[in-house]
Order: sequence, then C-alpha cells, then structure tokens
Amino acid sequence: MGSYIPNTKAGQKAMLEAIGRKSVDELFAAIPGEALVKELRLPPGMSEMETVRKISALAGENKVFPVCFRGAGAYRHYIPAAVRRITANESFITAYTPYQAEISQGILQSIFEYQTMICELTGLDVSNASVYDGASAAAEAVNMCRERGRNGVYVSAAVHPQVIETIRTYCRGYGIPVTLVPLGEDGKTDLAALEKALTGSAACFYLQNPNFFGLIEDAPKTAEIVHAAGALFVEGVNPMSLGILESPGLCGADIAAGEGQPLGLPLAFGGPYLGFMACKSALMRRLPGRIVGETTGAKGERAFVLTLQAREQHIRREKASSNLCSNEAHCALTAAVYLSVMGEAGFAEASRQCHAKAAYAAQQFSRLPGFSLVYGGEFFNEFVTLCPGPEKTLRLLEEHGILGGYPLPENRILWCVTEMNTKDEIDELIAILKGGFS
Repeated sequence: MGSYIPNTKAGQKAMLEAIGRKSVDELFAAIPGEALVKELRLPPGMSEMETVRKISALAGENKVFPVCFRGAGAYRHYIPAAVRRITANESFITAYTPYQAEISQGILQSIFEYQTMICELTGLDVSNASVYDGASAAAEAVNMCRERGRNGVYVSAAVHPQVIETIRTYCRGYGIPVTLVPLGEDGKTDLAALEKALTGSAACFYLQNPNFFGLIEDAPKTAEIVHAAGALFVEGVNPMSLGILESPGLCGADIAAGEGQPLGLPLAFGGPYLGFMACKSALMRRLPGRIVGETTGAKGERAFVLTLQAREQHIRREKASSNLCSNEAHCALTAAVYLSVMGEAGFAEASRQCHAKAAYAAQQFSRLPGFSLVYGGEFFNEFVTLCPGPEKTLRLLEEHGILGGYPLPENRILWCVTEMNTKDEIDELIAILKGGFS
C-alpha cells in the first residue's frame, strides 16, 4: 500500500494545458500563500499487515468505559445483535444514491419504511430520508419556516448549546436574527417571556423537549403561544422519549426534528449519526432532502420512487434552499431495522426503563450528602445535580471504570441513565461518591 497517485505527470500536464495553465502552482495562485501547505510530510507507505498493526495500536489508546452515566446528546442504548447483522449485508453497505428507481427498489423501500416509522413516532405526516445529525436537522427545520415577512427565529435557551450554535450558523448566512428565549427558575422555557418576545415577523420557535437539562417542557402550551403569534412550532425531541411521552404531532408541533443516534446507532466516538425530520403535510414541499413515495409500476405492482423533490444537486446552487447533497441512508436503515427488531412493546419498555432507572438514580442522589437536585420538575432520563466538586466527582468515578455525567458551570453535573444501566451500577456510583466525599 505504497504511494498511490491516480494520474501521471503526463496526464497532469495535459489537464493543465486544457485549462490554460502552465503549472499546478499557477492553478492555485488565487489561494493566499499562508493557507497553502508548503511541504506535506507523510510517512512512507506501509504494507496491509503493518497498517493493521499501526491502526490497532492507535485504537488501543482509546479508553472505553464499561459503565456510562453521560448523555448530553449522545446516548448508550442496547442494540440487538440482529440490527448489526442485518445492516452489515453488503447489498446495503454498497448501495448508492437511488436515482434510478428501476434498479434501486430495495434501498428505496428501506428509506420508505424508515420514513413511515419516523412519522409514526412523531405523529406527523411526512418525513425525509434523514440528514447529517440532530443539530443540522434542527437548523434545516428552522430554515423551512422562513417566508416573506417572517424571518425571525426564536430558540429556547434550554436547547442543547451545540444545536443553538448550529442554528445560529445557518441563520447567519441568510442574515436572519436568532433570539434566545430565557429560562425560568425551574429550568424550563419561560413561556411568559416567549409570549412577550414573539413579534409579527416571527417565523418559528424551536423547543427541545426533553430539554438540555432533561426536563419535560409544556409543549402543548408552547404550541398555543407560538401559533397565536402566527409562527410555526418546531419541537426537537429525543426519539427514545417517544416510547412514553406524547408525540410532537399530538402536542401541536408543525415540525419535529432530532438526533436519531439512540435508534440503534452506537456512540462510535461521535458519528456518523442521523438527523431525523418530520412535518405536517402542508409543509412537505419545504422539507429538504430526499422523500421516497409509494406507487405502482406498469404491471400494477407496488413500487417506490423519489418524489416531491426540489433536489439541490439538480438545480442551480444559487436557487437551493438547503445544503443537503447527500443523506445518511445507511444510518436511517439502521434506525428502521432497530425499530423493527424492538417492536412497539420493546421500544416502549426501553423508554420506561430509561425513565424508571433515572428516577431511582435521582432519588439516591438527593440522599447523598453534598449533592442535590437542581430542578424539581418531571424529567425523562437526564437530570442535573449540584455537587461538591465536578472534577473530583468525575475523577473518582473514572478510577472505578465509570464515565460520570456531563460537567456544567456552577458545580453542576448533568447525569444520564438508560436501560443499559443496572441498579447495581447506580448503587455502586452512589457508594463511590459517598465514600469519596465523606
């Protein structure tokens, strides 16, 4: 596996001559000198065996915790073995963009099934074939709401900070103002402040539910306030919570978005993940990305096609309303297989266990000297505690092979419990902290 150059010197010369350039340096002359890499210092090529040894040694430096109590947007859930086995099929792994429906029925059907399941989960009418991740799904959802005379974007301050920054990044390019709606003392969105803030130019309000602090927001009341102002209500959701909580559609949301990683995707050191989106039928032509529809073929058989497209790569760049030129089809397939394998009862049970175990852990924390719950409201599987010292707390747990919660300012920690955590693990965590701070 030595050096590999896909074209020869003669080929490079011919291409430069065809475009009227004498050298590669002349080709890139428009790029500022300080941005250019003067010397690319690559190590010599290695054989396949040497490469495997090298990569294995690097992977060995990673520390994988056997017990995890951290979430904050990426969650450790049980993934049935069948999910990985099915999605590893080479027919799925090697499938590419299904432009030619006549030879892509399998991948088109898998996307259609995924879309159907997302609609069932969210209680909305139409879903796309997924986007890059939950943060970009939130930003794309907000972008869907813009229309003439209504460009104002409002976002709850209880939304994940990285999602807020992604929304701001997208809006900055369009020159759209983003207004943060503050929190109340209960850690939830201040609905009185929201009602006061919304103006006639408001396009939408984005609410994360459960919010970044794990608390369950009043989505139906929020929808009433937002719709009264003539704006659209976008609800960001953790899909696992929908096994026991009301769907965004029933809560009055016009658009739902979120991170689909909990649906059968491993933590994987940060990706690839899956952004899901769904909306009411009135908004489906604004929905970015691919949408697969069901129809019948020439012989009357069930068939699938890409439909309702304003595909970005088919039109001029300056006319595009979204930057999506691909999707996360294999991740979407994984989510569909996960939901199929778990089934309605299994999925609901996983959600119930997340909540029940988190409630038990929160109860134990409240009895731990030096620790206390910051907010008293209902939560799903995450909650915030005060602690004597976040650094010491997390270090103590790390010494015992436990990844603790996500540290927040002001001596607070955001804890997460899923169905993967056992009662014994929770009890051990409490015992370690009790001994460490006694």
